[in-house]
Amino acid sequence: MLMKGKKGLIVGLANDKSIAYGIAKACHDQGAELAFTYLNDALKKRVEPLAESFGSDKVYELDVSNEEHMSNIASLIAKDFGKIDFLVHSVAFAPKEALSEPFMKTTKQAFAIAMDISVYSLIDLTNRLESVLSDDASILTLSYLGGPKYIVNYNVMGVAKAALESTVRYMAVELGSKGQRVNAISAGPIRTLAAAGIGDFKQILNWNEVNAPLKKNVTTEEVGNSAMYLLSNLSSGVTGEIHYVDAGYNIMGMAAAEDKDGKTVFSWDVK
Repeated sequence: MLMKGKKGLIVGLANDKSIAYGIAKACHDQGAELAFTYLNDALKKRVEPLAESFGSDKVYELDVSNEEHMSNIASLIAKDFGKIDFLVHSVAFAPKEALSEPFMKTTKQAFAIAMDISVYSLIDLTNRLESVLSDDASILTLSYLGGPKYIVNYNVMGVAKAALESTVRYMAVELGSKGQRVNAISAGPIRTLAAAGIGDFKQILNWNEVNAPLKKNVTTEEVGNSAMYLLSNLSSGVTGEIHYVDAGYNIMGMAAAEDKDGKTVFSWDVK
């Protein structure tokens, strides 16, 4: 088993449809021992049974904007695990109005919240866990194409993801001298709790499926398998990377579609 003997913390698991669940499953299937966090009591009721299904009773309350939670997380990990070998950061948030209103209407407060929760939390959490991260620890966060490219209705979250991807590179350099690695997965659109806040998400899914080279949308299982690779020793020479798991959509420079006869045509020809 590729992850046998490895211990890791999954931050941001919401339900069994989330990308974090797919990552947890792939790591568990390969022998990893896992711990989880939950945001609040409402999510605790969802996370605890999921953790149990992975053979874990290590579940901690963690709101990354709560100083008490953040100051306690390392001691909880140390008590239960001693050290951990990997960290999965699956945390992002922007106020609803910042996703529904035009980007230029983003308020200073909404911008600050999106950057704090979605980006700075990765830096902060890694610093807080410094004493319990193994010398060859692998750190993984989740991005989306809306960071380097414009995606309709993604708005301030796109700017946050761009900052997150840059953060991965800077962290990779500074932690690399310690032997620790930092990478991100940029997953294609998937129906998750987080995606529910993006307007016209069904159209985004349809567009990705039609235009991706593999002519499909990816699953949490596929993202999970790629994440497991980045968290395992198989990727010991990989750091600072943004790894796309999106059926190839990110390589496309021009939209395409198929007509009723299955012939590939350009989007402006489709009736």
